[in-house]
Amino acid sequence: MTSQRHSDDALLDAARDCVVEVGVRRTTLTDIAKRAGVSRMTLYRRFPDVRTLVRALMTREFTALLARVEEPAGATARERLVARAIAGIRLLAADPLMRRVLDLDAELMLPYLVQRLGSTQRLIEAFLLSEVEAGHADGSIRAGDPHAQARLVLLTTQSMVLSVRPATTDLDFEALVAELAAFLDGALS
Repeated sequence: MTSQRHSDDALLDAARDCVVEVGVRRTTLTDIAKRAGVSRMTLYRRFPDVRTLVRALMTREFTALLARVEEPAGATARERLVARAIAGIRLLAADPLMRRVLDLDAELMLPYLVQRLGSTQRLIEAFLLSEVEAGHADGSIRAGDPHAQARLVLLTTQSMVLSVRPATTDLDFEALVAELAAFLDGALS
């Protein structure tokens, strides 16, 4: 299993380099295989097409990036949720892979906005749900359906990440993030 995992990581690393360099549409499985130092058949056995590979790459990258968000000490559940949501937005908005996908291949994100939630979104929602439930328990988050509250926070924060370019054409990113923090805090109070 370790060699398979290492192999997958090497393939995903090569895919990341290609996507950051030329975007998803211009990345081919041949380019990725060459960069990873494997045969095309090795790559095809694991990932049948570029989009499948890119979905796996984005899940790995964004899950790892969000895992870097630190939990503030001594905070209520609401304060933790807001602080970590804002920190996650900052990291995702600055991430070279996310920026390249949004710059060149934004349509790849459309299914996650209008058709289904992806695995990274589900992971984030699970975190949000646990914080909302903890906030109900500690009294820092108003009573309500925790699933609905978590979903609404997910949808609100993801719109900031996906709309960062148009949102910041005439407004400062940090001013928007500060407003979003106050918005989330007020909405959950």
